[in-house]
Amino acid sequence: MTQALWFASRGTGLVSMLLFTAVVVLGVLTRGGAASRRWPRFAVAGLHRYVSLLALGFLVVHIATATIDDYAGIRWVDAVVPFGSAYRPVALGLGAVAFDLLLAVILTSLVRARMSYRAWRAVHWLGYAFWPVALVHGLLVGDLDLVYVVVLDGVCLLAVAAAVAWRVDLRQKEEVAA
Repeated sequence: MTQALWFASRGTGLVSMLLFTAVVVLGVLTRGGAASRRWPRFAVAGLHRYVSLLALGFLVVHIATATIDDYAGIRWVDAVVPFGSAYRPVALGLGAVAFDLLLAVILTSLVRARMSYRAWRAVHWLGYAFWPVALVHGLLVGDLDLVYVVVLDGVCLLAVAAAVAWRVDLRQKEEVAA
């Protein structure tokens, strides 16, 4: 059973990284006003929300399987309180930091109607901090000897870098035009 939990934890962690990469890319595209006739802006924003929920589901399974698996002795509190784990404290601590940042984004998104847009947006920017912390967590947790993990993380990094570069370029063009 322990080996099945290990595979489930690693697999859902990798799928979470892919999905959260898509969330970040869609968020950048939405904020940049990316749209076409086939994909209006509201569709991109809706996809961003739905992929976020799917990613969150995989993340919950990732955390649950990692804590249920008794091999590493990861406690539930280790998922929320950074750097307290006896097992790979830096890697798991970064995972907890990423999860805490994500919780702030999720909770403020749930009460968005009761917050000012400015306050919500300020907290929502934590998503940009969450993603690289989660990426480093995944790299440090110990699967760097697996080529497909390194390739997957590289693809995720390139996708986010391309989206951010597109958004920066768009903003520079807007400033020149203004």
